[in-house]
Amino acid sequence: MAQDDETQRQDAPISAFERMWHYRPDVPIKTAPYFTKKPSLSQMIRWSYRQWLFVTERSLLVLISTVSFLYFQPELAVMAELQIGWVTGLYARNLGLMIAVAGLLHLYFYSFKKQKDDLRYDSRDLRAQSGQFTFGSQLGDNVFWSLASGVTVWTAYEVLLFWAMANGFAPVMAFADNKLLFIALIFATPLWISFHFYWVHRALHWGPLYRLAHALHHRNTNVGPWSGLSMHPVEHLLFFSSILIHFIIPSSPFHILFHMQHQSLTAATSHTGYEAVLLGDKKHLALGTFHHQMHHRYFDCNYGNLEMPWDKWFGSFHNGTKESHAAFKERKRSLLSKMRG
Repeated sequence: MAQDDETQRQDAPISAFERMWHYRPDVPIKTAPYFTKKPSLSQMIRWSYRQWLFVTERSLLVLISTVSFLYFQPELAVMAELQIGWVTGLYARNLGLMIAVAGLLHLYFYSFKKQKDDLRYDSRDLRAQSGQFTFGSQLGDNVFWSLASGVTVWTAYEVLLFWAMANGFAPVMAFADNKLLFIALIFATPLWISFHFYWVHRALHWGPLYRLAHALHHRNTNVGPWSGLSMHPVEHLLFFSSILIHFIIPSSPFHILFHMQHQSLTAATSHTGYEAVLLGDKKHLALGTFHHQMHHRYFDCNYGNLEMPWDKWFGSFHNGTKESHAAFKERKRSLLSKMRG
């Protein structure tokens, strides 16, 4: 009987939604199991294991933040006064990190095509020529806004927090003060970023803010690594404002680095356009999510990320199935009908 069901699924006609995508991962897409009606400890452990252990985005970010803190971070006493030396040092570090992560991913996937189109969601080329982009090309547009605005605002927030910590305006916590809380804050950071991102992102889809700022990011209906941080300066100010929580919660400069590098660098990895790095026939290092890829293509679904189920709770979740797409289209038709009526 199970074999008959599988045969029926294989023989089912391919929907228009399915034809839009070169590759779709296993669906339905699932959100993190932390906020379900009946939370399962085993599911939470498995999810956390996949997110944090071995070679993952987050384990690599902890490593990058540690190296940044140990070798490229001035002492707080030095940052008590705003001086060009340490400020430009932070900017150079952040510029180097962004160029390294987004640049290497672009070279690997798009310039050298090391993975061809394997595990690529949308096989359309990035737009080499288009008047809607700054400098007439998608890549040029994305690189410019990521570096000129993104890295600048990222650095400005770091300067603000480090200066405030050094002068007693923001609470400071050392590892020796409370080891358990220090570690817990690292694990809590992605949850807070997810909470903040959903609400900021919904606000950015409000008409006036969208036209002023967010429309620049949505020039990218198909995305590449440089698309993630390609935003208007107003959007960067809102996007990175999650860091202001550290004016309330005692933190270490390490937490600031991890927080800001998480937001900045995963913007590049999550917009790669590929599900993972493929070595042989095995997936390594999960990257871009189909969940967010659909947001860029369909615009008004999946405003948040998978860490928190805000989209599920507010009816904007697209789980990647053709049934979910049909429901999404129906919601859109109903909304347009109400607006016209």
